[in-house]
Amino acid sequence: MKLVAAFFRLIRWPNLLFIVITQLLFEYCIYERVYPEIVGVDITEELRFIALIIASVFIAAAGYIINDYFDHNIDQINKPDKVVVNTIISRRWVIFWHMLLSLLGLYLTAYALPLNKYWHLVLGNMASIVALWLYSTTFKKKLLIGNVIISLLTAWVIIVLFFSKYPLSEDLINANLHQRVRFFRLMIVYASFAFIISLIREVVKDMEDIAGDQKYGCTTMPIVWGINASKVFVAVWTIVLIAALIILQLYVVGMGWWLSALYCIALIVFPLFIVLKKLYNAKQPADYHLISSLIKLIMFTGILSMLFFRYYQ
Repeated sequence: MKLVAAFFRLIRWPNLLFIVITQLLFEYCIYERVYPEIVGVDITEELRFIALIIASVFIAAAGYIINDYFDHNIDQINKPDKVVVNTIISRRWVIFWHMLLSLLGLYLTAYALPLNKYWHLVLGNMASIVALWLYSTTFKKKLLIGNVIISLLTAWVIIVLFFSKYPLSEDLINANLHQRVRFFRLMIVYASFAFIISLIREVVKDMEDIAGDQKYGCTTMPIVWGINASKVFVAVWTIVLIAALIILQLYVVGMGWWLSALYCIALIVFPLFIVLKKLYNAKQPADYHLISSLIKLIMFTGILSMLFFRYYQ
């Protein structure tokens, strides 16, 4: 039982559950809201969608595993009580699980997205596997590039679903160009939110982990630019996100979606202001850990806002 618990901690099961929820909501609250005529039409498409979700989960799990493998020494300083690699699960088994989950993720991607139509998305998931390896071995320790990679991969969870729907039948495309444009815009909104909020959180996590990163020669933003400059970077992006969300709510209110607007202001925008306040006062790793946890909660409430597309059917 201890080994099983350690394995689930290694693969970050709450984060994997978050991926599943995100893709399910995007499929059933966004896609089916825009294209109600396709609901229940093709069981094969449903099976492929499930396979794509599992592929996303396996690839992400493999990424978490390899990250912990290469971060073993740093994690012993930053979070010694959470180290799994070489304490509960041997390094050999860690590599085995990384390879197995990566290959299974790629196989399921190829099943979910036939190569004759979606070869570029199969390559996209293959590139995700490679990017996660390179992030763990090299880019995580570099200024900003590692943060951007993880943020892009977070957005990819949504982007891949959009492009998995195309090409659709020519008749559907030609007859429903307005629907396609609307679907694209909604994908951009949620993918952009995922990218920005993830970028903010990644830099906050770097501030939390500065002690271990500094000892092992990393050149993350807090080490190269300093804590104060990193705080400014996070604050600027947080303000940009707040401004974008407020502007978006003005559009939403114009559609009569008052409940959705109130939800966004209360559970996304207002908590972002709290992040700014706590960031200003943060000094200890525990402070940054609290901020990181709050941002993760905001990510979750942001994704849950997709439910309103069902409510306002």
